[in-house]
Amino acid sequence: MADQNLFEQLKGVLTEFKTFLDQNVATIKPAIQAIAALVPQVTELIDLLTGLLGKLKTELNNLDVGAIPGLGEVAQFTGMIPAFLDAAKKILPDEAASIDSIASVADVVTGLPSVDAIKAELISLIDAISTHLNSLKP
Repeated sequence: MADQNLFEQLKGVLTEFKTFLDQNVATIKPAIQAIAALVPQVTELIDLLTGLLGKLKTELNNLDVGAIPGLGEVAQFTGMIPAFLDAAKKILPDEAASIDSIASVADVVTGLPSVDAIKAELISLIDAISTHLNSLKP
């Protein structure tokens, strides 16, 4: 199986999260509300999660990569970087934080060509999860 890019990984995580919520909201809602009576920060946690999902949705909506010439070649270029970075991290362990930052950027760029194909699905998953999370609040 080929490695998944960042956006495919995001889709997998969001799908798993939504599926869990689809199956368990009715069960966990009373528990969340009881816990919120004892630990009010639980509501804050839900608000932070929905806020983060909203920011993620905005960023996805702002990604318009269809008109970038040479994007496929750039993604191939950045796709070659992780193997180099793995070797560099072993030789330069004190640079691990910088190397991880470079790897994060390369991972985003490598996945850009696939964004348009799954953007609508990602946004739909984010909307469904946000609805579930908001339904959990007391």
